[in-house]
Amino acid sequence: MKFSKKDCGQCSLKAACTRSDGRVLTFLPRELLDIQSESRTEQQTQEWLSRYSLRAGVESTINEFVNGHGMRQCRYRSDDKAHVQHVLTAIAVNLERIGSQLPPAPKPRPRTPTALQEFLDRSIPRRRSWRAATHPTG
Repeated sequence: MKFSKKDCGQCSLKAACTRSDGRVLTFLPRELLDIQSESRTEQQTQEWLSRYSLRAGVESTINEFVNGHGMRQCRYRSDDKAHVQHVLTAIAVNLERIGSQLPPAPKPRPRTPTALQEFLDRSIPRRRSWRAATHPTG
């Protein structure tokens, strides 16, 4: 059902209904309305929410593949090559997930200078910013 400008223009509640000039309402057939209301009621149950949580996990993985790794389009034409790309991408995603669970690697200790570095440091004045911060800059 459509309402014209003339119908909605003078109404004091127009801002609560619509931001456009007119308003369009859709009335579903009784059967579809019943199905829709049953579905919305079922979506409030704990059983439905627990089933949906599994789907949400799968959808987030698919989203990661599509948006994070460009899997919407395949680089190869044959099914075999496309399958290899999918398997390698899945391995890469699994390695990323494993890496995010590992503790951070310890920072490496600064290397002790070699004899050549000691000689160069004494004879050629230069900045030592390329070396560890424990040595003073010259």
